[in-house]
This record gives sequence, structure tokens and C-alpha cells, in this order.
Amino acid sequence: MADSYFTNNDENVARTITGEQPTTPLVSTDLDSVRAYQWEISFMFNQVDPLNGVQKPLTLAAKQVNGIGMSVEDIEVNRVNDKVYYPGRPSMDELVVTFDNLQKTKADKLLYELMGATYDPRTGEMQNQAIPGGGGVGTMPSFKNEIQVVQLTGKGLPRNVIRLFGAYPKSITHGEYNYSTNEFHTIEMKFRYDYFVNTNDKKGTVNSTVG
Repeated sequence: MADSYFTNNDENVARTITGEQPTTPLVSTDLDSVRAYQWEISFMFNQVDPLNGVQKPLTLAAKQVNGIGMSVEDIEVNRVNDKVYYPGRPSMDELVVTFDNLQKTKADKLLYELMGATYDPRTGEMQNQAIPGGGGVGTMPSFKNEIQVVQLTGKGLPRNVIRLFGAYPKSITHGEYNYSTNEFHTIEMKFRYDYFVNTNDKKGTVNSTVG
């Protein structure tokens, strides 16, 4: 039987245009979704001065985010004629963020220094525990930190937060330099993270409730 959302058989969701009944069924609003372009990303790598350090420039430069996801491996169990499966070890996908190479904030330099927290080719050091913040203000307390993706409403207000814990830069790749293109130069960075939590509200509180 057809769902009443899609047929004119309920007085509360009637879609007959007569002037006496509502002209928009519930389906017109119940299927509203989060827009792919209504988001903002925050890099919690500079706790001392997030406004004037690396936080604001990198948030403004970020133009695309991919790779928030997880999966579990299959454990295959064979017994006589049967084959069944159990969940095995979990693994997290790689976070891929594409940045516009902003001129004013020198995003390429900031991203290079961010990558230097994992490996700094100037010194040969791995897992450097402190990188300079923008303008020399503040230091990064650890090479593994948190990344937050804030989903926004149509009014530009925070809806809820996706928190990625234990994140660190894994790779950095400069986009193509080409005289014939008419696009901004971009830089792609991949981040590895230990786990992520999809929170319920704009506060980003980790909880286990839906409502």
C-alpha cells in the first residue's frame, strides 16, 4: 500500500490545490537534509591562540572534506557446511582535506609547519612535540590532537559536531601548477585519526543518546 506521504488520502497531508486545504504535503519538509556545503572544520592543534594562530587561517582555507568513516573486518568461521561471520578489528578511514592556498595567510607555509609536527625534514625529527603557531604565538602541545567538523543549519548556526580524536597529519600534496587553468591553487592533506564520534548537538558533548 502506498505511503500517505505520497498520496492524497490524508486530510493532514492533502496536496490538492483548492484554496481550502494545505498545498504542501509533509514530504516537502520531512525530507529536508543537511547540506554538503554547510559546514566548518576546526583544527585543535593550537590551544594557546586559536584565533590568531593556525586555527582561523586553516578553517578559512579548507574547501573540501572527505574520509570520515569506519569499518570492521570480517572474521570468517567455517563449520562443516556452514560459513558465518563475526565482527573483527575496527579501522578508521583517512581524513582528506583540500585547502585553498590563501595568499594573505600563507596557507602553504602553515600546512607545511603542521606536517612538520609529524616529520620535520629540516631536522629529521619525528613526532615533534611543539610547532610554532602563526606569528610565533603559542606551541602545539602534542603531535596528535583533535579535529572537529561542525555541521551548520540553513541559518549558519552549529547543528552538531563530528569530533575526530588522535588526529595527526599523514601526507601533504601540492595541487597542479598550470598556466592554462583558471582555478585557485590547492593543497591536499591526509590525516589519520584513532576514532571519531558523531555528537548530538552544537556543544559536541560525547554521549550515547539520539534525541
